[in-house]
Amino acid sequence: MATTSRRLIASYVFDWFVILAIAAVGAGFWRVTPYHRPFTLVDPSIAFPYVEHETFSIGVLAVLALIFPGVTIFLVSMIFVPGPSGLTWAPFGPTLRRKLWELHTGWIGLALTLALSFMFTQGMRNLFGRPRPDLLSRCDPDYENQADYALGGFPQVLNGLYLVSSTICRQTDKTVLNEGFASFPSGHASYGLAGLFYLALYLASKLSVTVPYLLPFSYTSSSSSTHAFTTKNTTRPDSSSPTLPAPSTQHHQIPLRYQSAAPPVYLLVPPLIPICLAIYICATRYTDFRHHGFDIIFGALMGIVLSWFGFRMYHLPIRRGDGWSWGPRSEGKAFGTLLGSGGYGDSERKRDDNNHRGDLEWGAGTSHEMNRLGSSAEYANGTAAPSSSARRGMV
Repeated sequence: MATTSRRLIASYVFDWFVILAIAAVGAGFWRVTPYHRPFTLVDPSIAFPYVEHETFSIGVLAVLALIFPGVTIFLVSMIFVPGPSGLTWAPFGPTLRRKLWELHTGWIGLALTLALSFMFTQGMRNLFGRPRPDLLSRCDPDYENQADYALGGFPQVLNGLYLVSSTICRQTDKTVLNEGFASFPSGHASYGLAGLFYLALYLASKLSVTVPYLLPFSYTSSSSSTHAFTTKNTTRPDSSSPTLPAPSTQHHQIPLRYQSAAPPVYLLVPPLIPICLAIYICATRYTDFRHHGFDIIFGALMGIVLSWFGFRMYHLPIRRGDGWSWGPRSEGKAFGTLLGSGGYGDSERKRDDNNHRGDLEWGAGTSHEMNRLGSSAEYANGTAAPSSSARRGMV
């Protein structure tokens, strides 16, 4: 692996500064006094008791959504990378660089996800200012003089139905009062799902946990590929064979049901652990009377979308990537590119398809092989076959 240029390293260092700036914007939003939406004193949806001690404090949430995924990514990168595709005799230098690159992409994707979640959540809270379910307990309103704080309502039709402002509150702790108008969206749901669902995607990628699928190309057009049993014209693929038989060969047709299979069920456990933990965090926000149901659902969906975005920015699709992340940007496009100049991949990088050291340094050989075969004329005409490693993954 050639020495990484200072320009390319500087571009990724700058990426980290941008992510920190996004998080700083979120911290600035957090310190701003939110909009106080008018409310009525007879609204039962905001009349729940104020629970002083939350099930998951902000500190505990940070440990679960940031520290826990970060440590897990570190352990996976240091212990399991480069995996069985790496050669035991590979030099220490390329192996270490591969480990560090997988660690970097895992961490920067997580950081981007959490920073975006923090910024969007705090900004939206300030804009909407929706009352929490425990607002009246926080507020300690002046019931006897509510007409003096009225902004609207129908007191002539329904006695006491005033729409009042937050100035009716006798709460002296401004932090407690301001937090009472930060119900939408749920920060615990968005932040928790952002970090923990990202971890679930990361673990699913590394463990190749995905729903069985058919490859996006056909080995045969014969109806015998859908038969319940193999015949003399069909051959069950041999897992020990390094390559599949050529699809154009009549006597080597691969039945559809042998083209994929379900992963071992126990491998579902690692990705499910962070998902179940995130669901529990969301549930406590409802039982602690901190958020309405819609606030939690919206925050969770936002966290899921941002986690998928952060993961895909730096990692290959789960089905097609064999658990690897994208390679570095092109050195000439380290800080950006102009219209019409293509993406940021390094298409000029010289690679030897048969050199496993190159796979250790720059990424999964399976993905490169699939690209090579997919673009070749002989593969398009059905005269070449993908290797067994290329068959393993396609998201």
